[in-house]
Amino acid sequence: MWTTKRLRGAVCAAWLGAIAACAAAGPATAADPASELAQRYAPVVRLVAQAEPCAHGEPYEPEPVDAVLSNPEVALRGPWGSGNVVKIGPSAADLAKRLTGYHLDFPGDALDPACDYDRWSHAIAATTKPAMYAHVVTDPGHPGRLALQYWFFYVFNDFNDKHEGDWEMIQLDFDAPTAEAALATRPAEVGYSQHTGAEKASWGDSKLQLVDGTHPVVYSALGSHANYFGSELYLGRSAAQGVGCDDTIGPSRDVNPAVELVPTAAGEYLKAYPWLAFDGHWGEEHSGFYNGPTGPNTKEQWTRPIEWAQTEWRDEAYVVPAAGKVGVSATDFFCGAVAAGSNLLTAAVAAPWRVFAALGALTLFLIWLASRTRWDESAPLRIGRRRPWGSLLSAGFRMYGDHGRLFLGIGLVFLPLGVLITAIQYWLFRQGPFTGLVDSAGASNAVVAALALALGLLLTVLGLTVVQAVTALAMVELDEGRPVTPLGAYRLVRPKLWLLVGMLIRAAVVVAVLELTVIGFFASVWLIVRWSLLAQVVALEERPLHPLRRSALVVRGHWWRAASVVAIVSGTALLIGPVVGCLLLFATSASFDVVNLVSGIIYVVVLPLAAIVQTYLYFDLRVREKTAPAETRAAAVLPAEL
Repeated sequence: MWTTKRLRGAVCAAWLGAIAACAAAGPATAADPASELAQRYAPVVRLVAQAEPCAHGEPYEPEPVDAVLSNPEVALRGPWGSGNVVKIGPSAADLAKRLTGYHLDFPGDALDPACDYDRWSHAIAATTKPAMYAHVVTDPGHPGRLALQYWFFYVFNDFNDKHEGDWEMIQLDFDAPTAEAALATRPAEVGYSQHTGAEKASWGDSKLQLVDGTHPVVYSALGSHANYFGSELYLGRSAAQGVGCDDTIGPSRDVNPAVELVPTAAGEYLKAYPWLAFDGHWGEEHSGFYNGPTGPNTKEQWTRPIEWAQTEWRDEAYVVPAAGKVGVSATDFFCGAVAAGSNLLTAAVAAPWRVFAALGALTLFLIWLASRTRWDESAPLRIGRRRPWGSLLSAGFRMYGDHGRLFLGIGLVFLPLGVLITAIQYWLFRQGPFTGLVDSAGASNAVVAALALALGLLLTVLGLTVVQAVTALAMVELDEGRPVTPLGAYRLVRPKLWLLVGMLIRAAVVVAVLELTVIGFFASVWLIVRWSLLAQVVALEERPLHPLRRSALVVRGHWWRAASVVAIVSGTALLIGPVVGCLLLFATSASFDVVNLVSGIIYVVVLPLAAIVQTYLYFDLRVREKTAPAETRAAAVLPAEL
């Protein structure tokens, strides 16, 4: 009996407790449709993985704004100059005063970031969780449609336009007037912000990747945080696309930022998130695109999202064509040239006098070098003679101009060579023995990239070396007055082809091993110049004891002369195709494959010219080698006075 009474008492107490809890909580409310919508479509952000701080990869995650607010490492500066600190560790309430023209200033120098922001980002990530800000908004100009936005805040933009603070976003558009109605349908389109523009996809488009059927996968580009639909190297040639190359190639890691819902009405979101009233800049003050960005509340899409989608979204982003072209393709060169140019511009903004002084000194040095040689001794025949440095080039132009059809025919080998390189790389990395490595490590893995680059470079150098040998033989035939055709010149080199290939592979292995270390790199440059006449030695000398050693003997005592020809003439010939292609990318709307084809055709035209000049150099050094000892002996004997 006692036990039953006790049990009844416990049950009554539990009921009374539940009733009291319900009374304290108030009446039950339905879930907020906007919150449910934001959670349903919350994106997965895919970042390029970083093994450790300051290594290759993405160190910056979408951070909550609270990570930089009330932070004693952050300063708020006024609009009267960079030295005017208004407050250390400004709060959200401080930013609610709008403060147009003010700047937040993070620890570091955006124009000379080194690893400062990388380490700071890791320190922030150790005490915070990634976050993004969801905003459900309608457009007064487009009734019946709704936009769901997700805004990401990064503490640094480490791209060509380096700057503190970075706001990016994606947007889902619904053919529905309210969040509640949107829950009963699915998005019509999705737009991913990319610099000043955006790329769109229909819901269900094959390029749109989803997790669990509703969560879009967002590939954040390395450094710039532009958002893409896939893992590729993307090329931009306008402000909307970004000028340069955005890299989203893995290995990657997924980040699931917590969703913070921003109320739709201005009065409500300013109360919940006072920092959204800030009209200033989320980063330190600099000129031009190095300046910190303004916040979401200043953007067109914040209040007119559908209008922005219809005017600024484009159908696709442009992927850099697959590697495998002869030499350096125009698009590959474009990526490196824009990055190098932006670094130079950044240095000029940070310390202009240093950059202009260096460029001025380089210009004066080149003018001085050009004045130290002769250019008028340009007779292309006889080839076996000494020539001033400038005459090597002027004679090369005359020889090429007099027999252009012959040398163009010799250069045509680069067109099938490009196809061969592409086919071999495709088989090795997509169908052959390295397929598993690509699948597991990713196409941008250092080992994969090094193997692909080494293979393409080896085949390109092989083609250039063969062209040099064929060109040298053709020049000798012309010098002797014998008729020669491109096919006839290639037949002449055929008996020596295997020796040439074998020596080249041996040299390539030695150079590759040396370049694994810093000291070895300089030694490899020294050897490359010493061995730069390998093709001429094999083609023109009968049974050389050791072609690499023989080339070194010819160059001995004239290393700088040979190096200048290799660097200026051959280097310019290898770069002129990509440079022209790069200019075409800016000046025209031609497709990237067409631009790369143009740069490949330019190789056909200019590389034989470089081979002609290299052959003149060979004969110049041979004559010096033969005459120098006799001249030395003669100088040692005094002329008779009587």
